[in-house]
Amino acid sequence: MMGRFFSILVILFILYVSGPIIKQKFANSDYVKEMNQVESKLNDVKNNPELQATIDSLSGEVKQLVEHLGLFLDKHPLTQRKEKTEEQKKIALQTPADQVFSIHNIELGATKEGIEHDLGQANRETLNEYGAKWNTYHNNFQNFFMVMYDEKNQAAGLYTNQDLIASSNGIKLGSSKETVRAALGEPLTGIQKGLTIFQIQENADYDVYLLNEVYVTIFYDKHENNTVTAMQLINKDVEQKKHELYTSASPALKEGFEYQLFDLTNASRVKHQLPILSWDNHVKETARKHSTDMAVNQYFDHTNLKGQSPFDRMKEDHIIFYLAGENLAYGQFSSIFAHEGLMNSLGHRENILRKGYKYLGVGVAFNNQSQPYYTENFYAK
Repeated sequence: MMGRFFSILVILFILYVSGPIIKQKFANSDYVKEMNQVESKLNDVKNNPELQATIDSLSGEVKQLVEHLGLFLDKHPLTQRKEKTEEQKKIALQTPADQVFSIHNIELGATKEGIEHDLGQANRETLNEYGAKWNTYHNNFQNFFMVMYDEKNQAAGLYTNQDLIASSNGIKLGSSKETVRAALGEPLTGIQKGLTIFQIQENADYDVYLLNEVYVTIFYDKHENNTVTAMQLINKDVEQKKHELYTSASPALKEGFEYQLFDLTNASRVKHQLPILSWDNHVKETARKHSTDMAVNQYFDHTNLKGQSPFDRMKEDHIIFYLAGENLAYGQFSSIFAHEGLMNSLGHRENILRKGYKYLGVGVAFNNQSQPYYTENFYAK
């Protein structure tokens, strides 16, 4: 059946391209009328959007079937396209001089001028929950980290989920939770801001410490034996200025969370030796609409109130795909916490680390309490 489908497509293409030549060849013969009829039918197919959509859909389904059979031409050793980025030189990490931890050999307090002198301009700047900007650095998402500056243009926040963590006590990426707690003691159970104590979830997949006026959040990967998978460093002064758990919603914060979640996803894929995904504005709008629908109508589900699945919503928005998936998160007060939570949820993790995806769009929306809803839509076509 699959062979017949391709044969029909090839015949139609040959007839369409060769029509004028054949007509000229038989210009004075009785075949002209028949050839005109064939050409007319082919033009009907070409100009009929419903038929064209059907062919596109069938083509996608056949492509998916062929991929499952391992028969794609671009998987052949002679034609396989290069999907993995070239391995970047590993950073030679040094023990921090003044702080307990450093990231990419940068310690909190380092100047923006010095960092940009060494590393150049950031790949991206996006608003974060502290009212400042994450400056994102990477080389095709390798050696990925983010730095935030205070009003004095000094590093007041750092984050990475790659092997860029150095410490004065031996803790690094891949260290066990037991090793961390043996070195640093029991983590905080809450953070006090004025008269309010923000409780830290008891069974969270991260620990928070206050070390040398720095809030250190150490994230663990429970699918890798509870080992260190990421770290965030925030100056105490910056954290204390954030009085509420959720930052007031704004269009800039929405866009910031979207791009941050996209970057974090690609950094995790590269960490697991997977090709990076391309940003897709079209499916971003699909994701945004679903986040907005959930925020406005106060529900949290892959199936919306109309009974539509993620795949229904993508098709409704005219997105052609042969492989697709969706991740949802709700209530995390930053994209960093949302991403780390998704990575510790097996089904969501599988989407983030699925090899076959090519495109990703992220949509964020806030409810009337400024709680964010995150939707990630992955697909391949």
